[in-house]
Amino acid sequence: MEVRVLRYFIEVVQEKNISNAAKRLHISQPTLSRQLMDLEKELGITLLERGHRQIKLTQEGYYLYERAQEITGLVNKTETDLQSQKIISGTLDIGAGESTAIHPVMTVIGDIIKKYPDVKINLVSGDSDQIYQRLNNGTLDFGIIMGPEKLLDYHSIRLPQKNIWGILVRKDHPIAEKEKITPEDLKGVPIITSAQSKEQDVFRVWAGSLIDQYNFIGQYNLIFNARLLAETGACLALTYKNLINITGTDLVFRPLTPTVTDQNNLIWNKNRQLSNVAQLFLNRLKEGQ
Repeated sequence: MEVRVLRYFIEVVQEKNISNAAKRLHISQPTLSRQLMDLEKELGITLLERGHRQIKLTQEGYYLYERAQEITGLVNKTETDLQSQKIISGTLDIGAGESTAIHPVMTVIGDIIKKYPDVKINLVSGDSDQIYQRLNNGTLDFGIIMGPEKLLDYHSIRLPQKNIWGILVRKDHPIAEKEKITPEDLKGVPIITSAQSKEQDVFRVWAGSLIDQYNFIGQYNLIFNARLLAETGACLALTYKNLINITGTDLVFRPLTPTVTDQNNLIWNKNRQLSNVAQLFLNRLKEGQ
């Protein structure tokens, strides 16, 4: 597979139309169609279901699309890093979950952007599994991991602020009358939570044997959408304090008691050399510790 053809494939998927993709790529439609058919022939699979107006991806096409984005992203990053060794430029790629506790990191990034206008920033949101994967395949320089994680395979820095766990609940719910939430309070109440928090030892230790009596109705990866569901009164949302602005809504935040917190750690791959902009970021962050 050629990187050039993978870029063509990505463009077709995003445009959902070969003619439109050909125009954006500045090549003829027959040429683009032939390149895609040659790619399918090379791989021995069908990637696209060609309709009258739009194309659709097969299961194999979805898989290649995800991998093609990673491959071309890594190529782009490698080219940029190689071309910017003598000056502070290039792209800083950082992945993290949602947390207000990463403000110090954003402060450092903001200072770098102001001083070095050639630096670009790529912020990737995701859970720890996604961040580990991207660190290992080289498409991220750094990741911010929240909660108790095994970090022996990575360099790491502990960030100063912690995340405080609690619930988002409608103001008219009986639980909202409590200032703090005990494990007993959550028995039988519909709860939506992130997949990782349900499995984390820190939360299971807090809940103890009562966790088997909890009614986990679903999972989320974006708290904004979970907030909208909690606002209907159908469930509570387990989340971090101050993660989302609930001013003017029917929701309130109530922390867990005993207090449950998650540490934030900045991590990076031990086996990959940092670019000059990544090293600058790391140095500035250490100076502020």
